[in-house]
Amino acid sequence: MLALTETPMPTPSMTVAPESVTPGFVGFAAVVILLVAVILLILDMNRRIRRVRYREEVREELDAEEAARAADEATHQGTGESRRRSDADEPIVREGDDGPERR
Repeated sequence: MLALTETPMPTPSMTVAPESVTPGFVGFAAVVILLVAVILLILDMNRRIRRVRYREEVREELDAEEAARAADEATHQGTGESRRRSDADEPIVREGDDGPERR
C-alpha cells in the first residue's frame, strides 16, 4: 500500500508592516464624517416628507370644506331660501396687516 504523507504548507511571512495597511485615523475620520452627513440627510428628508404630507392633508381639508360649502349653497339656492353669511366667515383685511384676520 501506498502511504500518503502530508507535505507541510509553508506559512506566509509578512512582507508589509501592518501599520501601513490599516486606514488609521484618516480612515476613521472619513467614516465618521460620512456617517454624520448621511444622518443629517436622512433627518432633512424626513422633515421635507412630513411637510409635504401635512400640506396635502390641509389641501384635502380645504377642498372638503369648499365642496361642503358649495353643496350647502346649491341646496339653499335650489329651495329658494336665502342664506345670510355670518361675519365670522369673511376675513377682514386691513392696510398694514400681514394677512387676513378672523373676527
